[in-house]
Amino acid sequence: MLIMPTNVLSATPDPKTVNLPLFSGKVSAGFPSPADDYVEKSLDLNDLLIQKPAATYFVRAQGESMLGAGIHPNDILVVDRSLEPVPGRIMICALDGELVVKRLKRRGGQWVLGSENPAYRDIELREEMDTVIWGVVTSVIHAV
Repeated sequence: MLIMPTNVLSATPDPKTVNLPLFSGKVSAGFPSPADDYVEKSLDLNDLLIQKPAATYFVRAQGESMLGAGIHPNDILVVDRSLEPVPGRIMICALDGELVVKRLKRRGGQWVLGSENPAYRDIELREEMDTVIWGVVTSVIHAV
């Protein structure tokens, strides 16, 4: 059974806003092009990463089961508790008391928490498992 907790986490009231410049030119990942020094606007990362502050929290990833989804060990995941848990989305779930990050799948009428690394098995959810959905991962922040 999939359960979504309510009022478990709360956002920090009035988070500090930091506006940084967003340049209108794009950075080439192929051949270099002349840089454009024009600042398009200021960008607050809260505006970019957080759609619903009261329903959003951050959690740090561990392990390598989600490498194929671009989630690496020590990445910070932005999680929105207000989004619907539908197949295809990456979820944070408490599975028998342990938090996991997996892709929610529906396979032959069975709910599955899927890994994005072939070295790790998918987890088929069974009725006797205590499964609580803690939210949908909306963004991943990691150093390069």
